Formats: sequence, structure tokens, C-alpha cells
Amino acid sequence: MIDKSAWLADDGHWSLPLRLFSAGFLLLLCLTGCAALPGARRWGEDATISPGWERVRAAAVNAARDPWVWAPLAGAAGLQIGSWDRKISDWAVRETPVFGSPRNAATWSDDLRNTALLTDTITTLIAPSGDDARTWFVNKLEGYAVDLAAVGAANGVTGVLKVNVGRMRPSMTNTESFPSGHATSAATADRLAARNLAYFDLSAGARQRLTYGLDALTVATAWARVEAGAHYPADTLVGMAIGNFSANFFRDAFFDPAGDGRQALAIVPTDGGLMLRYSVGF
Repeated sequence: MIDKSAWLADDGHWSLPLRLFSAGFLLLLCLTGCAALPGARRWGEDATISPGWERVRAAAVNAARDPWVWAPLAGAAGLQIGSWDRKISDWAVRETPVFGSPRNAATWSDDLRNTALLTDTITTLIAPSGDDARTWFVNKLEGYAVDLAAVGAANGVTGVLKVNVGRMRPSMTNTESFPSGHATSAATADRLAARNLAYFDLSAGARQRLTYGLDALTVATAWARVEAGAHYPADTLVGMAIGNFSANFFRDAFFDPAGDGRQALAIVPTDGGLMLRYSVGF
């Protein structure tokens, strides 16, 4: 159980874990090499508003195939069997095994989401974008426009679903439970940050560890919302799926020419049957 009070800043906000994670993330990037990959494209250099319909279609298909999209959706659907969605929610709010109380969990969910947003901002700013000021500024501006579109689309879909589905929160405060806005925001920011790692001269192991840290940040944000009584588990899983889909779709369609840093899970036929293959592009 986490004692939130021991981690709060003087003003009660922007907790120490947020500062430590963001500072540690930046430090690890710097220690492992903040320079661009030799001969690599610069961040934002390939951003475009006219990618062509074939690339848009391929980006949508690839985003849907990402395990961080279809797996949460499958999990959310499975939780409806036997009312497990409600059972897990009731247990989490009653026991609060991680955060100690619904109030602490609510505060942590804000801090964790803000950590995701800050980490995305840090990686965006320090990603190599050009050797001179003008090139750097133009690439940042164009690349950031794509990321803003990804964030806006994810939040827009979540907002529309909240209004039209009208699911009551576990706390019975309103009918905006489905899907989770915190999980959507964290997932979008964390996936964009993970995609940014492709522009740094990192070893495969370092990039993988950083990506795992970002994935854990998304999951922690989502679980905090469950313990806070703000959402059912399925609400957060769908939010995670929306955020990851939007980030990957906009990056593949309008930003990265080759979909750098993508994850894939596929069933591949073999001589002896079938093989489940997971891959991460670097």
C-alpha cells in the first residue's frame, strides 16, 4: 500500500513520484545518448498533412493490430462475463490494495497522468530535430501538430462515448464512467513518448526498458482510477485502447515514414502448427 501523504509536494500537488519518474527518464536518455541515430531522420522531419489514402488505411490497420489496442478491448469484453467488471471494481474500492484509500487513488491518478503528459513533453523537446534553429523549430512545429491531432482525436472519441454511453460511475457521482479519460490521456502520451524513443541513439535494451516503464505508467494510471471508484476496469481498458490506437495511427499516417518503434503480435503458421510472435521495431 502506498502512503500518498509521504510523497506530496509542499502544495499538495505534483508529487515526488512524478518528479522522480520524469527526471529519471530524462537522465536515462541523456546517459544512454541524447544524440540522434547516425544517419537517421530528425524528429518531425517527415510530418505531412497529405500522406495518401493507402498510407492512412495501412496506419489504421496496423494500429488496430497493436496488442495494446486489441488486448485491452478483448479484456474489457471478457470482464462483462459473470459481472467481473463490477466485482473487481467493488473489491478494488473496498480493499484499495495499492493506494490505501479511494481519495489517495484519485490523487495518484492525477499525478500519474500528469507524469505521462510531462514525459511525452520532455521526449518531444529533447528529440533531435535539426542542427540549426530554423530547421529545429519547423520540425518541432510540424511534428507537434501531428501529436496534438492524436491527443485531440483520442480525447474527442472518449468525450463522445462518455456522453452517449452514459454509464454510471462506481461512485454514483455521474454518468461519465465509460471510457476513462485519465487512461485515454495517459495511454496517448505514453505511446507518443515511446514512439519518440526511436529518434534517440539508444541500445535495444535501453529502449525496451524505457518502453516498459511507459507501459507501466499507463497501467498504473488506469488502476488508480479503478481504486478511486471513478471507473470500472473495462472503462480504463477501453481508454487505454483508444489512446494507443490514436497515437499509433497518427504517427504512422502523418509522422513516421516507416512506423519506427512499433510493436506487433501475430500468429504465424509453422510446419508443426502455429506460433505466436511478438516483435518491437527499433
